[in-house]
Amino acid sequence: MLFTLNDDHRQIQELIRRVAREKIAARANDIDRTGEYPQDMFDLLKSLGLFTLPFPKEYGGTGSILSACVAAEELSRVCYNTCYVMIAQWGPFGAILHGGNETQKKKYLSGLATGELRASIGVTEPQSGSDVAGIRTRARRVAGGFKLNGSKIWCTNSPVADFVVVAAKLGDDNSRRAINLFIVEKDMPGYSVGPKEDKMGARGLPSCPVYFDDVFVPETNLLGEEGRGFKATMEGFNMIRPVMGARAVGLAQGAIDHAIEFLKNRYTFGTRVSDNQGIRWMLADMTMQTEAARLMVYRAAAMVDGGTTGEEQASYAAMAKGYATDVAMKVTTDAVQLFGATGISNDAPINRYMRDAKVTQIIEGTNQIQRNIIGNYLLGRPRRMVPAPE
Repeated sequence: MLFTLNDDHRQIQELIRRVAREKIAARANDIDRTGEYPQDMFDLLKSLGLFTLPFPKEYGGTGSILSACVAAEELSRVCYNTCYVMIAQWGPFGAILHGGNETQKKKYLSGLATGELRASIGVTEPQSGSDVAGIRTRARRVAGGFKLNGSKIWCTNSPVADFVVVAAKLGDDNSRRAINLFIVEKDMPGYSVGPKEDKMGARGLPSCPVYFDDVFVPETNLLGEEGRGFKATMEGFNMIRPVMGARAVGLAQGAIDHAIEFLKNRYTFGTRVSDNQGIRWMLADMTMQTEAARLMVYRAAAMVDGGTTGEEQASYAAMAKGYATDVAMKVTTDAVQLFGATGISNDAPINRYMRDAKVTQIIEGTNQIQRNIIGNYLLGRPRRMVPAPE
């Protein structure tokens, strides 16, 4: 599987690297400190036409997950929150692209592509984070559509979203096959957004609970066919998952960049700190780990671009996400150590990288869930033992 960057990839890399350094880097600390949604960064990304980067060319994209990974890495290298602004468009776009019908695609995708629309995804609930089958939000059939009741937590982007893609169980069925996705628009009566969480990382994008109190959702807003849309959408999420690893690679590389700059200009005991062999070994290890993570992410992305699907693609995407985010956590923690006391000051940018890295190990499927996906690919799903009859 070839995953060498071609000229198109490198053009995207050079463009975003330049924009990130010239227009985004100076805003990164302020976005993190205030926790306010960076509308200026959204407008910048919108002007660059980046919101459909991984999607088909008919929507203005490149049709390449590897291109998306390159872009995410370069943005996250200087500002994780700005990267998140871009990727927050990709989940809802991918959900509708892979799970929706032609009418839904026509209605929503062009707006997401141009940035005229913003969206969020609501799956997680207080009692069922990784256990999607355990969700309790219900959709009941009524004349012309459905009534939704329940709530979601950690709905990133929800305060600015024009609509939310919501997972709910249809009727009284408690099985996974009962889960369907619904497009809930912000002005539908009974829909409301709660206060945002005060997060340790990814602070620029608000994550809030959302509530559904007898929200009427028309039949046309059922995403895909009943009983099939959720599965198709989850397959779409698997395809975009390497981008999660790319964000982590960007954090690790950015932390290394900051550490090198700091160490080259710091002196102790009459010599540069960077001349200490122990310091050089730490940086060498950090760089090796980051490069290995980058190659794993690029391979997973190239598999998607090459047409690999199903459990094989899902397992490699899980490897890329799990390994890269673990590396990001280790590398950014080591970078803070290299900064010494300066590293634990909120005035230094480096601890922002560590806090954002921790987020990547948890969101979009914890790293323990990624290991379950890999284990299931290798050994099949575990079988529950049924007690023998007496």
